[in-house]
This record gives sequence, C-alpha cells and structure tokens, in this order.
Amino acid sequence: MAKATVVKKNNGGTIAQNKRARHDYFIEEKIEAGMSLQGWEVKSLRAGRMTLTESYVIFKNGEAFLLGSQIQPLLSASSHVVPEATRTRKLLLSRREIDRLMGAVNQKGYSCVPLACYWKGPLVKLEIAMVKGKQLHDKRATEKDRDWQRDKSRMLHK
Repeated sequence: MAKATVVKKNNGGTIAQNKRARHDYFIEEKIEAGMSLQGWEVKSLRAGRMTLTESYVIFKNGEAFLLGSQIQPLLSASSHVVPEATRTRKLLLSRREIDRLMGAVNQKGYSCVPLACYWKGPLVKLEIAMVKGKQLHDKRATEKDRDWQRDKSRMLHK
C-alpha cells in the first residue's frame, strides 16, 4: 500500500509589524494577545491588509482594546456587512495579564503598544509591549549602535 502524504498548510507568518514602535520606545516586556475579529477582517488579514503604525492599547472597564489599527476591507467582502476599517477591537488576555498591564500603565508611566500581528495556526495573535518613550538623544544613540554593529559585521565578513 502507498503511504498517504500529509500536506500541511502554512498559516504561520507575520501579517503586520509596527517598526515605528521599536524606534520610538524602549520595550520593557512583550505579551501575546488574541484579537476578537469579524469574518471580513480575517479575510482581509489573509490578504495582508493591516496597518499598526498609529495604533495603541487602552484599558477600559477591566478589558483591553486596540485603537487606531486599520484593516482595509477587500472589495469582495460580504455585501450585507458595512466594514469599518478603524474599528476598536477587543484584545483577549487573561485577568492577571490585564491587571498587571493596567497597573504599569496607570502607576509607573508605561504605555502599551502593539508590535506585530501574526498567525499562530488558524488564530490571529497580536504581540503587545509595555514601553517607555525615548528622547531624541536616545534615538540617536540607538541608531549609532545599530550602524556600528552593521559596520563591524561587514568588516568581519570581508
């Protein structure tokens, strides 16, 4: 008998990244969160139509919400649903994680921003981080270090 070959579907991969957050903030702690989405949003995410650049996380009534992210609807989206690209989306976190993040944001002066959105199997996950803002001189120092590391690796590989 011939063996049956199993073809695995590749659902892993990054949907969107927030490169601006890595430049503007010191990242203190990263947390993985789920997102509550509608059907048309999942279809748009499969097409890679998400932007996280101006988005941030707020806490209200003991729940976490993602504001400012954009998921552009597909033209072939369902006709009976009116898609809203910048809808506020609920984040799925445990009570302990929400309490810890809320305490850091309210008391210690941290902010909470999304870093990346990606597929984890059939689920959409959002990597959020507790961050502190960088001053202009911090940004320059980071860029200088990054340039030095790049130049150093070029010299070693010649």
